[in-house]
Amino acid sequence: MPTSTATSTASTTTAATSTTAPATTTSTTTATTTASGEPPCRASDLSLGFLGQQGGMGHGEIGFVLKNTGSVPCRTYGWPGIQFLGQAGNPLPTIPHHTTNDFFGSTPAAPLVIAPGGSASFRLDVGHGVATSAGCATAYSLQVIPPNDTATLKTSIPNGAYECKDANVSPLRSGASAYP
Repeated sequence: MPTSTATSTASTTTAATSTTAPATTTSTTTATTTASGEPPCRASDLSLGFLGQQGGMGHGEIGFVLKNTGSVPCRTYGWPGIQFLGQAGNPLPTIPHHTTNDFFGSTPAAPLVIAPGGSASFRLDVGHGVATSAGCATAYSLQVIPPNDTATLKTSIPNGAYECKDANVSPLRSGASAYP
């Protein structure tokens, strides 16, 4: 998968900006699958990055990473909320479908603990070249709500991604590779 650096901002009263490169996964920086009493992961302690995209047979796969930029481990489980954004930052029609199986493989949902500096990732499976009555568009950014939060993060999608409003969203998985 090609990688690229992305800028993310937390949508709160005091927006913080950080530059994120996908982390190298090791046992100390990777999310673990053990249950704990850690606080939930919140957008204020996370950054969102673009991992890359590929396509084939009418499908596009787009990967993203959430990195714990806080000073304590945090816990999460499930699927992030998503919204595709146009070139001017305008919301595009987006219908997320939570799934553990998509065109590109299987990703079971599992409780995660993300250490400081660690990461969790997810992928989107979108249709390419499928004509719909609402039409298709090029998304230039993605807005994400982490599970168990209401604040948003945003990252750019270099060169854009063609999407036709429906997106299969994988659950978060440990590490900086959204791919099985």
